Amino acid sequence: MPIRCRVPNVLLVEDDKPIAENVMLALEREGMACRHVALAADGLALLRDGGFDLAILDVGLPDGNGFDLCRALRAFSDLPVIFLTARADEIDRVVGLEIGADDYVAKPFSPRELAARVKAILRRGRSAPAPPRPAPNPIEIDDERAVIRYQGQTLDLSRSEYLMLKAMAGRPEKVFSRAELMDAAGLAEASLERSVDTHIKSLRAKLAAIAPDADPIRTHRGLGYSLSREAA
Repeated sequence: MPIRCRVPNVLLVEDDKPIAENVMLALEREGMACRHVALAADGLALLRDGGFDLAILDVGLPDGNGFDLCRALRAFSDLPVIFLTARADEIDRVVGLEIGADDYVAKPFSPRELAARVKAILRRGRSAPAPPRPAPNPIEIDDERAVIRYQGQTLDLSRSEYLMLKAMAGRPEKVFSRAELMDAAGLAEASLERSVDTHIKSLRAKLAAIAPDADPIRTHRGLGYSLSREAA
């Protein structure tokens, strides 16, 4: 009985239907399977489920952009990525490659050439697999923008929540007393320590909204709170 080779599976996230149809046809002619969605949210959900060998991401999408989608993907996967974009500026190409893309194709383009680039990247991955990248930290602190991302998604935090979570992420496993967290958040000495519990409860809810099965903030009865090293 002949051995059947596994068909490469490609995810295409592209909101322009004619372009998507041409790309899918070109990939299928080259012996690849292609799943198509038009929204970044749908693409991220499929990527989290896994099963793809490569993703082709349009930079301009109705509900976001391919750059943010790639950043979210890189929080949990090294899947090869090709960007499609109508913007040919050098800075866009640099940004795309710096956040982890393997190739960058400007519109208009030849679907056959794109299919050839996909095959080349897949061959390169099979013949010389890249060493695995260190797993990115689930919590990313962006000091310049004063935001915190959790598993690639930006948290909507109050000032006090931001400062408390930043302090705990900076020293994972350390048990912070309520007084220390009040000090980190710049709360007045007259503030009740119970207000810390309220902020921690809110933080837990916001983290759970992204990762329901994770509980990175630990309670130490009579002592305070800490953030697990796996989360930081």
